[in-house]
Amino acid sequence: MQTGQRTKLTKMAAKTFLALAMTLSAVNMPAQEGRKVISNPAPVYPETARSLHIRGAVKVQVVIATDGHIKDIKVIGGHPLFVDSVQEALKSWKYAPASSESTVLLEFSFHP
Repeated sequence: MQTGQRTKLTKMAAKTFLALAMTLSAVNMPAQEGRKVISNPAPVYPETARSLHIRGAVKVQVVIATDGHIKDIKVIGGHPLFVDSVQEALKSWKYAPASSESTVLLEFSFHP
């Protein structure tokens, strides 16, 4: 592949990822209605993505147990390089206890 084609392809990929991130952030997602966040450490920016200057987002649906821990995580969409980091961070999230389980949508954006 020629250098010019590679540069063009890289720019097109970057624009695509940016468009995806902007689209996902424009989605009207409900906040953590009714459940106060007690602990929500941010996901770690993967070194591979940082070194390649990759931006992206991950959207997940989580089920919060009555005791406040994240019971289930379902990845709705996003850049594969960031999914593991989001899932790992969510293991440490904690919400206030409630009388029933809650389901919320969350979005995480990654920018170098």
